[in-house]
Amino acid sequence: MTASTQDFDYRTPQVAAHLKLVTADLSDADVEEIGRRLDAIRESIRTDLGEDDAAYIHRIIRVHRALELSARATLMASIFPPAWIAGTAMLSIAKILENMELGHNIMHGQWDWMRDPEIHSTTWEWDSAISSDDWKKSHNDMHHMWTNVIGKDKDVGYGRLRVTSDQEWKPEHLGQVGLNVLIALFFEYGIAMYDATMEAEKDLDGQGHPRLRALRKVWTKVKPQMFKDYVAFPLLSGISAPTTLTANFTANILRNLWTHTIIFCGHFPDNVEYFTEEEIEGETQGEWYIRQLMGSANIEGSELFHIMSGNLSHQIEHHLFPDLPSNRYAEIAPAVRAICEEYGLPYTSGRLSKQSYEVWRSLAVPSLPNEVISKFSVSA
Repeated sequence: MTASTQDFDYRTPQVAAHLKLVTADLSDADVEEIGRRLDAIRESIRTDLGEDDAAYIHRIIRVHRALELSARATLMASIFPPAWIAGTAMLSIAKILENMELGHNIMHGQWDWMRDPEIHSTTWEWDSAISSDDWKKSHNDMHHMWTNVIGKDKDVGYGRLRVTSDQEWKPEHLGQVGLNVLIALFFEYGIAMYDATMEAEKDLDGQGHPRLRALRKVWTKVKPQMFKDYVAFPLLSGISAPTTLTANFTANILRNLWTHTIIFCGHFPDNVEYFTEEEIEGETQGEWYIRQLMGSANIEGSELFHIMSGNLSHQIEHHLFPDLPSNRYAEIAPAVRAICEEYGLPYTSGRLSKQSYEVWRSLAVPSLPNEVISKFSVSA
């Protein structure tokens, strides 16, 4: 395998052709061997899960609870700026941990092997506007099965953003960079409405417009959370009620910005590929693995950074093995990278700053019609 993705502008409408270029030197036996070796990595971790892994997730839960309790207590005195800053920081970190390393990964079934009803994909409900049932259907069932398949993976642009020139261009895409700023600020609410609307549209027997039904469903989930953050805890703070309210709002915004950044950097930077439905017809397990490798990107950083990202900074490993405990991704990453290097497959990885820049550029370029993009490409 000798083809490289480094000099290819995947934002131009050549997705299918590029997939064939990248895999041209892989025989059926190579693809099967890649699948076998990745299966072996998965099985080696599954058979090794035990007390250390259980201790890890319980430790994260304790840290999250301690941070949230400390934050809530500190914000009782948030009328004083140092208390507001400290309380907001702790609450932001607690909310990020709960969403990323706990909620997201628990609902993937990563900890179901423990048979603990309190840390199980069927019982966990997270501190997010998205209901766990809707999220598991749209994310686990759709996104992970059809990663970056245009027309199948609804997370490719979330129905609003054009992230590749293979998607149909519409005039509304001209403003998508600004729209993405709003999506980032209110990420949980946007994704909640998107997921709930998709489910409502599938329910042909439902009464009323799908968007109205989705709004009612989201409001049912959001209402107690908004009451908690914007009524109950502020009132408990007494004279610090207004500053506690602003602290809670700030923590939610920071959580949204962080979540949006990590997710987008794992899916939309340079050299991450998109696929057509025709390409995946008759897809084997080995080919599915290769699609995950080509459709994901890692973010480099410290151990603390990886934990704060829910270990979604190891997005490649997560897409390959979504049900393996996230604390094991760093351990298996070198073996996955070695397979990619051996067979000439891309293993996209970079610092957060680099990936973020590429993500925003990847939104700016496809916001233009293909004819305009082509002119820029020719002049360059």
